[in-house]
Amino acid sequence: MTKYISLFCLLLSCLAGYAQKPTPTRTYIDVYDYGSVDIQPEFPGGDGAMMHFINTERRYPAQAWQEGIQGRVRCSFVVDTDGSIGYVSVVKGVEESLDKEAVRIISSMPKWQAGAVDSVAVPVYCTLSISFRR
Repeated sequence: MTKYISLFCLLLSCLAGYAQKPTPTRTYIDVYDYGSVDIQPEFPGGDGAMMHFINTERRYPAQAWQEGIQGRVRCSFVVDTDGSIGYVSVVKGVEESLDKEAVRIISSMPKWQAGAVDSVAVPVYCTLSISFRR
């Protein structure tokens, strides 16, 4: 009988420890797909200005450079109604340091011109790839 009580106490302590672990929170927002809005969001100055921004802002992580790691990090983000960038995440990564650098670059972008439906600004889901080449 004491063997079963010990097992039961062990099980309870494991469950108690499991129950105390924080669960990740998820945030859901209503956004429009890039292709479904009347006016797509745009980086100030257009695509050429965006490429210039990325190329001047990008800092190739030293370890990745030395190890010859390269590739294209695909990120998603939301351009909000005021043009601010939020909810940046990696859709397809290459390596942790390159992924973090891509997120940093997108997060530091200036406000975009917001997307619109029927002349009303709406939040728009966008994707962007940032290349890292040696």
